[in-house]
Amino acid sequence: MTGVKHWQSLPIIVVWLLALTGITAGAAPAPPGASLAPMLESVLPAVVNISTLATQQVRGNPLLDDPFFRRFFDLPDIRPHERQAQSRGSGVIVDARQGYVLTNFHVIDGADEIDVTLHDRRSFSARVVGQDPEVDIALLKIEADDLKALPVADSDTLRVGDFVVAIGNPFGLGQTVTYGIVSALGRSGLGIEGFENFIQTDASINPGNSGGALVTTQGELVGINTAILGPSGANIGIGFAIPSNMAQAIMQQLAEHGEVRRGGLGVVIQELTPELATAFDLQDSGGALIAQVLPGSPADTAGLAAGDIVVAVNGRPIRSGGALRNAIGLLPVGESMTLDVMRGGRSLSLHATIASAKVSGADARRMNDRLAGAVLGDLPSGQRGGRGVRVLDVERGSPAWQTGLRAGDIIVAINRQAVGAVAEVPDALARAPDSLELNIRRGNAVLSIYFHG
Repeated sequence: MTGVKHWQSLPIIVVWLLALTGITAGAAPAPPGASLAPMLESVLPAVVNISTLATQQVRGNPLLDDPFFRRFFDLPDIRPHERQAQSRGSGVIVDARQGYVLTNFHVIDGADEIDVTLHDRRSFSARVVGQDPEVDIALLKIEADDLKALPVADSDTLRVGDFVVAIGNPFGLGQTVTYGIVSALGRSGLGIEGFENFIQTDASINPGNSGGALVTTQGELVGINTAILGPSGANIGIGFAIPSNMAQAIMQQLAEHGEVRRGGLGVVIQELTPELATAFDLQDSGGALIAQVLPGSPADTAGLAAGDIVVAVNGRPIRSGGALRNAIGLLPVGESMTLDVMRGGRSLSLHATIASAKVSGADARRMNDRLAGAVLGDLPSGQRGGRGVRVLDVERGSPAWQTGLRAGDIIVAINRQAVGAVAEVPDALARAPDSLELNIRRGNAVLSIYFHG
């Protein structure tokens, strides 16, 4: 079955997260007969192998875990077993003086021990400086001398067709180099991460390449390997990388705060389809439609209005709703931004300041265990689209996340009872205490989630 796979690789574990590549504009292709060896001699010392150890609970027979079953058959209590799981990936030294190594979050997620092995075979224990699951970036630190860091290029200058080189640790074999081109830019909507703006490359990527480097033929970093698209996770020439500009923006916050202090603008974003572009009398379908502006938000203060079409942020073109979400989500709290918008055929330039994205609402944890991790809020009065309850926030990996809820969803019915306010949720949940049936709106889609028993 074909699908996008993350590679968190042991050679025998198929939770594969992959690699990717990138290149800067103007990078000349290698002439026929020429070798990449001189460039690689300076680049390879900056790419590292990462191995992790994690303690995992080993589940036994579910019947033996049932205390009533054990009591009925007079079986002794069974303690859960643990085992050590090893995983391998790659990383890139981005600051030799500080000993900073950039990698994927999924490479080190849940690890109890992290070891970094350099090109010269020296090995060091690493600590996590910070991590951002939404972008799949983690920043590690090692205490080592004589490190070599990769220079970072401006990934916004990449062009489709530029040559790139992917370097990583596939299958735990050790450093491996593959060569290809940039196949596409700005890939999003893959459902791999919360913020997506991937570089797509045909450079061969395999398990263990995750966190490795995508470099230009001049040896500059333009991407961090992340995912692969293929049958059963096999390489078929479609790999994805996080652009260096996005990775560097996250790294700066991780180095300074140990976390990403992600801000918000206070808008609901909708994709600008060709039909909507025609309805708004636009010549170009590029941009993102503002479907709603939350009262009192930075967007409201800046003068942004529902129906506005954002075509650029800080001078950079916005081609989709995902691009606008990325632009907002990567800016820290307190950062100013300039938005170029189209309104009624007129061009406007508005200035806003990113505010804390933290939301206030009702914690759904007390309402239903399966909703734990979700924050619910009432819809603003007069919002188009009718009644419902908005999902303001969902903690990644929480029961609500695993249920399928995402921030921005609008719950219109629970257990077949329409809900129009948070206060109505407990009564609707009480209609079927042992079950959960949600009807939600997500953008232009209508979804249903069922849990019975």
